[in-house]
This record gives sequence, C-alpha cells and structure tokens, in this order.
Amino acid sequence: MVAETLVNDPTDRRDRLARLRPWTRAVLLANVIGQVAIIGTGGAVRLTDSGLGCSRWPMCTPGSFTPQYHPATSYHPFVEFGNRTVTGVLMVIAVAVLLLVWTDRSRSRAYRALAWVPLGGVVAQAVIGGVVVLLELDPRWVSLHMAVSAALVWCSAYLLHRHGEGDDVPVPLAGAPVRAAGWVLGLLLVPVVTLGVLVTGSGPHSGDDTVGYRFAFDPLLITKTHSGSVWLFVLALVVLLVLLHRLPASPGVGAARKAVWVLAGVTVLQGAIGYTQYFTGLPAWLVGIHMVGAALLIWATAHATLHLRTRV
Repeated sequence: MVAETLVNDPTDRRDRLARLRPWTRAVLLANVIGQVAIIGTGGAVRLTDSGLGCSRWPMCTPGSFTPQYHPATSYHPFVEFGNRTVTGVLMVIAVAVLLLVWTDRSRSRAYRALAWVPLGGVVAQAVIGGVVVLLELDPRWVSLHMAVSAALVWCSAYLLHRHGEGDDVPVPLAGAPVRAAGWVLGLLLVPVVTLGVLVTGSGPHSGDDTVGYRFAFDPLLITKTHSGSVWLFVLALVVLLVLLHRLPASPGVGAARKAVWVLAGVTVLQGAIGYTQYFTGLPAWLVGIHMVGAALLIWATAHATLHLRTRV
C-alpha cells in the first residue's frame, strides 16, 4: 500500500528521461560538429556570392520557404537554402541539448544552465542572418554572424567538456606559468580569428559579386597582421608544450599534453593551408577549407585549455 502511494505521489521527482541520459554526450558532440559545419556552409554561401540567393527572410522567395526551380534559376538559392537547412538541424540538436542537460537534476545548476546557450545562439544567428539579408550583406553584420558562430563553437566545446567533469570547484593542473600560458593562448585566439575574418572580407572572396571587397583594408597589410597574430599564437603554444613536458607525469598531465598536441597539429595544418592559399592566388575551395580549419582551431584551443584544470 505504501509503495502504491509513492508511485502515485504527484511530487515524485523520478528522472523521466533516464533512458535517454546515455545519449547526452553524443548529442553534445553532434552540437559541436554542427557548429563547425555551419561555418563551412556559411563559408560556401560567402565564397559563391550566394548571400542573397534567398531574397527574403524567413522565406527564401516571396511566398515560399524553399527555392523555386525554373529555367533561369541559378545555384545561389540552393546554396543559401542549404545553409538555412543546417540551421534547422542545429535548432533540433539545441532543443535536444536543452532537454537532456537542463533536466538532469543530478548535476549542478551552473552546468545545467549552459544548456540554454546552443538554443539561444541558434535563435540569435537566425535573427542576425535575417538582418544580413535585409541589409543586403552589410559587412559588419556578416562579420558579426561569423563572430557568433565562433563563440558558439567555443561554448559548445566547453559544454561537451563540462559534461565529462564533476561539479566541484575547478583545480589548476599546475602552477602559475602553465595557467598564464593557457590564458595567453586563449586570448590570442581572439585576434587570430577576428583578423582572419577581416582578411577574407578585404579580398576577392568577400561575398559580394559587385565589388572586390567588403572592407576597405589593404589586403596585404591585413594579411601580414593576421599572420603576425598567428605566429604569436604559435609562440604561446610552444611555451605551453614545454611547460607541460617539464611537469611530473600523471593522468591529468598526460591528458593535457595530448590535448595540446592535438591543438599543435590543427595549428600546423591551418597554417599550411593559409600559406598555400596565399601563394596560389586564393582559390575559393581552399579558402573554404581554411574557414572550417578556423572552426576546428577554436574547438582545439578550448579542448586544450580546459584540460589545464580538473574537477572532482
């Protein structure tokens, strides 16, 4: 009789999504992949001058959410609509993240609150995308679009990492030099990505087929400035690697070394792509790969720096 009362108790706080909890990590990983992928599809829109392929928002064409085919139709509407479709997929993933993370009463409220970030970010991106269309590719709003995507990659990487941690106060893996190197590395990522956006907006792949650029910067000067910020990033990365390899071996130190070496590999690959596109006349397909590489660089930097602390 007591058991029956407990089962029917309206205050019963059983985890109704318990069967779905094992999928949380997979959903969070899908969210990271999706945030990287949409930078790639957004890059395709820019590199093919398809920013106004869908002339309306939220409609694609007057009276229709999808592109309408007719003999004079170009590929631009389909490129832009493909990017909008990825946004829809990200919306579904963001809702799944919210359901699985926010409702997990076994975790701290601070961790659970992170579940709102992907959904809020996707909604914000949809609004910014609409403004971009309405303002006919205003370069400031296009750059903001990319900046929010970059921030969402970082936040999504943080959420995935936090899922695998405990909820206690974070404890630094090592002393002040390692912590400082990690902070410097994270801060240098901001000018690296920002200047990269300005480089693309100052060159022939700015996303507008009516002018050769969207930002009136000297392409050579802004490229050299971007390159300089990358070399400072590499210097901080080398310092961090040296400091980590001087620490006594432990599981935490081993994981941090591995994460930083992954970042080193992504950095070298991204640098090779950058110099190759520069010396080969900026082929559009290589610029697109470089944009995806930037998203991977953001993820790898977050992954590395977050391994410089532990939580019980």
